[in-house]
Amino acid sequence: MPYIHVSASKPISLMPELVPAGQLIHRGIFSNDLQEYYFTVSDTAFAKFDVLVSKYVDGTWHAAEPAFFNSDFSEHGMSFSPDGQTLVFSSTRPTGSDVSDTWHIWKSVKTEGSWGEPEYVEVTNLRDKLLSHPTLMPDGTMYFHASEPDYSNMHIYSSAFENGAYSEATKMTFEGLNAPGYCTPYVSADGRYLIFAAIGESLDLYYCEKNGDGVWSRPMPFPKSINENSQGNPYLTPDLKQLTYAVEKGQGQWEIMKVSTKGIIKH
Repeated sequence: MPYIHVSASKPISLMPELVPAGQLIHRGIFSNDLQEYYFTVSDTAFAKFDVLVSKYVDGTWHAAEPAFFNSDFSEHGMSFSPDGQTLVFSSTRPTGSDVSDTWHIWKSVKTEGSWGEPEYVEVTNLRDKLLSHPTLMPDGTMYFHASEPDYSNMHIYSSAFENGAYSEATKMTFEGLNAPGYCTPYVSADGRYLIFAAIGESLDLYYCEKNGDGVWSRPMPFPKSINENSQGNPYLTPDLKQLTYAVEKGQGQWEIMKVSTKGIIKH
């Protein structure tokens, strides 16, 4: 197994040696086969975001290089579909339509082993909003966060995939939570868990489980060993055994942490 299992009570840093000097890291995820590690970095002014990938070959994680969908614009918030054949991500690249000039959602589909050119994903009732951090359910339903272009009024939305397109998005509410906003959602590959960050004085991570009636449960916070500073960009490996997330380490520095989910969620 190319990643290391660790105690749920002791998160540890995930491959910090891959981060280029002078860059800030914001998100880290694996491909569904766990053979590729994708992560987002930016300059310290947050002017340009890039996604890099390190590949696990012959028992070693190799030096990172630009991901296949990285461009001259900014890319962030990537995740793979449960079957690993679609990648969704957020980007500032031009859409070619009359939507607002900000972050929007894009996708790339793998056909016969090759990734296709990224395509703009339209959510009709949020054309003037900033959309980021998309993640897909097994049935194609997409979760993401949206806000005003200045990042205010940020909340999590869902949009069903119907007749080859995404329907109007619905803003989510979370029983028992009344935070000013919510962001960076991620749905587990089996569709059982939704994890996200609640926005307050800091970012705290929560998770919901979908019950037999298709309803998300009351959110539960991750333990204090995880929610100890300001956390965001959560991700669960397909086997549900590992959680990765970004944590603020002070002085404008972020780090990707990894931790076992044993004793926290059901595998």
